[in-house]
Amino acid sequence: MTDPVNVPGRWEREFPLQTVIEEDGSADPARVTLTDAKALDLFRWMILSREMDERMVQLQRQGRIAFYIGAIGEEATVLGTVAGMEERDWLFPSYREHAGALYRGMPFVTFVCDLLGNAGDRMLGHQMPCHEAWAPGRFVSISAPIATQVPQAVGAAWAARIRGDDMVSLTWFGEGATSANDFHTGANFAGVHKVPVIMVCRNNGWAISVPRELQTASETIAQKAVAYGIHGERVDGNDLLAVHAATQRARVRAASGLGPTLLECVTYRVEGHSTSDDPRAYRGAEEVDAWRDRDPILRLGRYLTWRKLLPPDEVEALRAEARERIRRAVEDAETFAPKPSIQTLFQGVYAEPLWQQREQLDELRAAVAEDPRTSHPR
Repeated sequence: MTDPVNVPGRWEREFPLQTVIEEDGSADPARVTLTDAKALDLFRWMILSREMDERMVQLQRQGRIAFYIGAIGEEATVLGTVAGMEERDWLFPSYREHAGALYRGMPFVTFVCDLLGNAGDRMLGHQMPCHEAWAPGRFVSISAPIATQVPQAVGAAWAARIRGDDMVSLTWFGEGATSANDFHTGANFAGVHKVPVIMVCRNNGWAISVPRELQTASETIAQKAVAYGIHGERVDGNDLLAVHAATQRARVRAASGLGPTLLECVTYRVEGHSTSDDPRAYRGAEEVDAWRDRDPILRLGRYLTWRKLLPPDEVEALRAEARERIRRAVEDAETFAPKPSIQTLFQGVYAEPLWQQREQLDELRAAVAEDPRTSHPR
């Protein structure tokens, strides 16, 4: 007996993979939602993101930062979505969207200070490395637990609608997060109340070491939208133009009162899950090499070349420019920012420190003062 739900290829047909950039770099102008200048600008941001991730992994290997988790191979999904939103919209990241914080105005040196946990760290050392927040750019703190940002994004958008604010929220998560309870909670509430939120799934093929097909039986992630009564789309996550266009469509729907969108961006995690992971233990080089040929930076580069916007020698110049920007930020963060003072240990935990905290702080200061080995600011 044939299972009508899981007929092979059914959901891939119902949610086709949308693309804009063809293999040769050409694109139908009617489907392009970016100006030439903006496309070139986002190409620069993608290169910066790639160079940043590669450099930060080096710093971690050198013992200069403790941990890093990047977005190599997923730059089009990250930057295509953030560029498709309005400045007044709030962003709720997973943990690969560092380029989104920088795009929204976070100073690069501040980002590096967050990795180092020094006095320039806006999180005051209360977060893991690369779990930044940038309130001026409406970029909410990254949270390590899986999918917690989904109900947070839904709640913020729901509150904005109650207040009459013209704001749409966007949240990112991996395909593994769609098996978490917080994804269900957020998607269900958003569907029932037509909350103006965009839920972006970076379907990068791996939930750490678990392949997509072993963590969900769904043929696509986009089809999960059907169960919640919301709109779903599936796009090529390595095609920045397709991601940007889909994000803009989703934002128009949300702002018009038509409710949320589950946007599946099919991409690939080229490197390990984080600097704590060795992907060679669970996948072959052939699989990775096949996806390297579909690199999102190469893809957008072909489009810009087709548009005669990218001279052959320009790419290396952009890489050199990005590397220099990163070098200066690292140098400034390591050279000029001291360790955080001890009193920041309790800052922001309560409006006013409890008596127990004040007592512990006095004891800690006394212990530091008696230890000639420490140079920690009190």
